[in-house]
Amino acid sequence: MTDSVSTIISTLTTIYTYLILGYVLLSWLPSVRESFVGELLGKIVEPYLSPFRRIIPPIGGMLDISPIVALIALRYVARGIDFIVHLFI
Repeated sequence: MTDSVSTIISTLTTIYTYLILGYVLLSWLPSVRESFVGELLGKIVEPYLSPFRRIIPPIGGMLDISPIVALIALRYVARGIDFIVHLFI
């Protein structure tokens, strides 16, 4: 039971990580970011990234490292949930 829950958590974390990476890569291509796919990714990813963007200002006004911090936090949260699930199941 715990292995299947761990697999689900890991899979969801990996999918969301790829969504964040795709959104970040789309930021380099403004015309693509305004497409249907870019707007859909924005609706999925931006609610998670926005708290990190409020806390971490862009470096030099251009380099936004908040997605890197958000990805690290996502991994820690996923590991924490996995640990808690293993404790109770």
